[in-house]
Amino acid sequence: MLRFRPWSLAVLAAATIGLAGCSSGSSSGPTTSATPATTSAPVATAPVQDPSPAGTFGTKPTVTVPPGAPPTQLQSTDLIVGTGPAAKDGDNVTVQYVGVAYSTKQQFDASWDHGQPFSFTLGASNLIKGWNQGMVGMKAGGRRELVIPPDLGYGATPPGPGIAANDTLVFVVDMVKIG
Repeated sequence: MLRFRPWSLAVLAAATIGLAGCSSGSSSGPTTSATPATTSAPVATAPVQDPSPAGTFGTKPTVTVPPGAPPTQLQSTDLIVGTGPAAKDGDNVTVQYVGVAYSTKQQFDASWDHGQPFSFTLGASNLIKGWNQGMVGMKAGGRRELVIPPDLGYGATPPGPGIAANDTLVFVVDMVKIG
C-alpha cells in the first residue's frame, strides 16, 4: 500500500521514498537515508517548553510549536502516560503521529491523515535519530511530544516539501501498541 513517510520521526527515507515522501510498503514513518539506522542509545533530553495540549489518546492531537528559538537538544514530554512495559530497542511498535515544522508551524505529515497507524522496529528502523531516541520508554496508551533538532532530524538535506534545511521538527506521537 502507498503511504507517506513522516519527515523526521516520521517521514520518508530518501532511499525508499525519495524526495516525494512516498513509499511502497506496509508502513511508513519518519525516515532518512542520510542517517543510517542506529540503536537508540540513551540520550539526554529536556522537557518541552510550553508543550502541546494533552488532548485525548486515540484522537488526532493539536500540535503547538513552542515559542522562541528552536532547542539544540532533543526535548521530550509525556502528555499522557501509558501503562504496561516501556518500549525499548528491538520492540515492534505501532504509533499514530502528527509532525509540524518548527520554522513554519505547519503540519507536514500525520499518520492520522493516512487512515492507519505506522509500525516499525524501534532502534532497528531507518528512522530519524530523534524518533529512535525519543520513543524509548514510551508505554502503550501514552502520548509524547518530541521536539527534534536538525542533527537528530533531517539536517541540511530535507526530504521534501514542508521541511526546510536544518529545520527543527515537532511531533506528537500516540503509542498504540508495543509488540
